[in-house]
Amino acid sequence: MAEAAARKKPAKKPAKRQAKKKTLVVVESPAKAKTIEKYLGSGYVVRASMGHLRDLPKSQFGIDIENDFAPKYINIRGKGDIIKGLKKDAKNAAHVYLASDPDREGEAIAWHLAYILGINPQEDCRIVFNEITKPAIKEAIKAPHPINLDRVDAQQARRMLDRIVGYKLSPLLWRKIRKGLSAGRVQSVTLKMICDREREIQAFQSVEYWTIGLKLRKGGKPPMFEAEVAAIDGKKLDLHDEAETMAITHDIEQQELTVMDVKKRQRQRKPSAPFTTSSMQQDAARKLGFTSRKTMMLAQQLYEGLSLGHHGPTGLITYMRTDSTRISAIAQEEVRNFIVTK
Repeated sequence: MAEAAARKKPAKKPAKRQAKKKTLVVVESPAKAKTIEKYLGSGYVVRASMGHLRDLPKSQFGIDIENDFAPKYINIRGKGDIIKGLKKDAKNAAHVYLASDPDREGEAIAWHLAYILGINPQEDCRIVFNEITKPAIKEAIKAPHPINLDRVDAQQARRMLDRIVGYKLSPLLWRKIRKGLSAGRVQSVTLKMICDREREIQAFQSVEYWTIGLKLRKGGKPPMFEAEVAAIDGKKLDLHDEAETMAITHDIEQQELTVMDVKKRQRQRKPSAPFTTSSMQQDAARKLGFTSRKTMMLAQQLYEGLSLGHHGPTGLITYMRTDSTRISAIAQEEVRNFIVTK
């Protein structure tokens, strides 16, 4: 009886370890993406949308005025590769967080991203931060929330007003004034305000007025102090011609003046509030001669982060499009500590 040959069972191949899915965070700019990815660590991948991915079409009006002003959005030409890459990353991600800028435009970008990536805007998919620092980013990740649809509606209203005014009014300017002119939602109203103000300036009737200043010394000896004549016999000084002014000046010169009272008081001068967008632009124009465009470009770089040696890219200011004068609590504490220790 033939003995069956012993057969060895083939050894099982070790099963491949499935790579742990990462959390995808989508921001607007690549510079910001680098800084945030450094703060979040290996469990996250951060990608940039490079601004808006969907908009009204350029070749059409794109708004159905008869149907409750329904907008017709299309993917922006040239953004196909970015959209394809984001869809691929989102498909392989454990979670997707939309971290576009914390303003009206940023909220709309998040809403369009949610549409493109198949995310429900009512889910906790939105994170916001006003400064690109590690604690601020970590706190934002801990507190995701739904997209603010009221803010999205506000952006859509602004965008559609731009389109309605531009597409309907600009052709009228081309016919009546000159080809190539454009009418904007803001610039048209601003132009009217400038014209109204110029008419007021041209209609203004100038009136001559004079003041009298004094340089006084006690007994004719130093120190000298300056004063200004404000009233005579309790009546406010109101001088409109040279002859009257010189007559009063001559009369004062003949008088012996007496200091009746000296009041001493302490005055407190509070520091200026932190910059808002407009006050930053005004100071940059007045003190440095910068245009608004240059100011905002530099502020964007400071917000997104500059390379600080071995620290790498570091955000240096809070979000620059704001009317808020809030100071970063982290920056406040760091400044206090620096003052105390130094």
